[in-house]
Amino acid sequence: MLTWLLRSSLALGLVFVPVFAQQPGSFLVVGDTLASAMMMFVGSPNKVHIIDKVEANAHQINGHAVYASVWDLDSRTATPIDTVTNAFCAAGMHLPNASYAVFGGNAGIGPGGTNTGPGSTPAFDPTYQDYDGRQAIRMITSCTGNVNAAPCNWYDQPNGLRMIKRRWYPGAEALADGTIVLIGGFTQGGFINRNYPNVDPAYEGGQAEPTYEFFPPRTQPPQVMNFMIKTSGLNGYALAFLMASGKMFVQANYSTCLWDYNNNIETPLPDMPGQVVRVYPASGASTMLPLTPYNGYNPTILFCGGQSMPDADWGDYGYPHVDTWTVPASSDCQRITPEPADGSAPAYVQDDDLPVGRTLSQFIALPDGTLLLLNGAQNGTAGYAIRTLDVLSLNQMPFGMSLASGPVLQPAIYNPNAPAGNRWSTAGLGSSNIPRMYHSTAILLPDGSVMVAGSNPNADVDLTTVFPTTYTAEYFYPPYFSAKIRPAPQNIPTTLSYGGNPFDITVPPSSYTGDPNVAASNTTVWLIRQGFTTHGMNMGQRSMQLNNTFTVNADGTILLHTAQLPPNPNLFQPGPAFLWVTIAGIPSNGTFVMVGSGQIGPQPTSPASVLPASVRSGGSGNNATTTNNGTTNGSKSNGASPCDGTAGHVLVSLVVAAVTLALS
Repeated sequence: MLTWLLRSSLALGLVFVPVFAQQPGSFLVVGDTLASAMMMFVGSPNKVHIIDKVEANAHQINGHAVYASVWDLDSRTATPIDTVTNAFCAAGMHLPNASYAVFGGNAGIGPGGTNTGPGSTPAFDPTYQDYDGRQAIRMITSCTGNVNAAPCNWYDQPNGLRMIKRRWYPGAEALADGTIVLIGGFTQGGFINRNYPNVDPAYEGGQAEPTYEFFPPRTQPPQVMNFMIKTSGLNGYALAFLMASGKMFVQANYSTCLWDYNNNIETPLPDMPGQVVRVYPASGASTMLPLTPYNGYNPTILFCGGQSMPDADWGDYGYPHVDTWTVPASSDCQRITPEPADGSAPAYVQDDDLPVGRTLSQFIALPDGTLLLLNGAQNGTAGYAIRTLDVLSLNQMPFGMSLASGPVLQPAIYNPNAPAGNRWSTAGLGSSNIPRMYHSTAILLPDGSVMVAGSNPNADVDLTTVFPTTYTAEYFYPPYFSAKIRPAPQNIPTTLSYGGNPFDITVPPSSYTGDPNVAASNTTVWLIRQGFTTHGMNMGQRSMQLNNTFTVNADGTILLHTAQLPPNPNLFQPGPAFLWVTIAGIPSNGTFVMVGSGQIGPQPTSPASVLPASVRSGGSGNNATTTNNGTTNGSKSNGASPCDGTAGHVLVSLVVAAVTLALS
């Protein structure tokens, strides 16, 4: 009823704002996103950008269906925003100046996701009026102005900024200088990235793209990545994480490697235990664990859930060769530290099993150091189809086009620092009433809640099938919303550097409870980049605890002496992020900050911040805090403001020039 009222009132030009409550551990329906949220990212302190595939959305803009919208966090309403290329199953990543870029997608399509209508071609479909998005690069910087006019609108031109290769389901990761590496992908799409039998694992007769390229482009043309050939078939959205060394950890199919992308050298790492597949369409959850002073800021990657089936069952571009909705998802979790600090050989380590097996789920880093897992299903895979090898027609498919079944409606929280056997908890966590299946998304918001949206395991809009196209958004409120008082930090800087002078954050006594010394001793400072969410991933998501000491004044005011980031941009790439102060597990609201110079290029570094000893109220010293590791140079530059949309369009101009130069 709430969704109907929201849609009806918006259609009439009215504003409908319901009364909201914040119940810890609960979901709350908050409104209509206008575009089914296949992708989302937090573009500024008060805006979430939403991107949909091209489909028969009833909402219209400029004479065609709405394929994107902007969600305002203050009013909790969506505004349509125009895009013209098909971003279906694209990749996305932040840029150093707070812009976001979206790479690739599908060809131009018409009704039913096909090109069978009059005049329809992969380049353009006249019915849906969308252009081929397979090489497209779309860019935006959040603005406070008109979202459908420069400088606040999407840069999205059919013959504008383009990748060198066509890429559908590409992997993406940012580098220490802000450059983005784009890995593999399909060229024409399908269920998995292979024919069967697989006689051409490199190119699949022209349907697979085994190369990688950079944005902005380098002078060297795209090179073949052998890992994409080794993992042929199950390598859509290859999982990529930049390591402290500057090399990249890459996982696809059940293989892993450490990759030197500058020289295209791959170092094989152990296979995924049990040959559990985590990438699309198995769609297990994966994330980097929070980087902290206590783990030496050494990246560890966590994988949970996904799917394990015999090779033949995965099928091919057309459809799976098994009725996937009958196959239980994996509950297995594995950790790996790709670059062990002691020099030992990297190895997967068995972690606590999920409370229930999941596919299509994702991890959200929370500002208390834990990880929220939500969305997904107990059986099957991502994707959709009109048949399988055994079920020969859509009308015989028990869940419509969906290849997954058994929605998991209750989230779970993972504590990476809890003893083995006690890391998962569902205590006090309620359940959603909305199945979040294929094409569902989730993102951390500045107030510490989590926006959950999307779900559409269908070729086009279908509002009546078992798992319908979903435009309804919810907020999930983690357990820390039980606090009646939350920290209200002051004097947080707008830019952070890699090493350099520390800074002081002031926490007034009115914004916490209990003994000031105890509160100060239980305070952490978290820097989180929420990433770009799609297909159970948050591309670019990173969580880092900044080292701090403290001084407690006689009036209870706490001064947090806070270190800059470790002097290694590989650990937390330059660009936008949010900073939270968390006292005894209760986070403040997040403050938008810019990390690094705001420019693409080598980041300034300074020696690691040196912090004073902690001082408790009464003058007693306390030297029991940890100091940052590393080296770096932290000259503070004013990065582009998230509300200065000019920056995004200026960057587009610069990149267009760079592309022209590189290709000439």
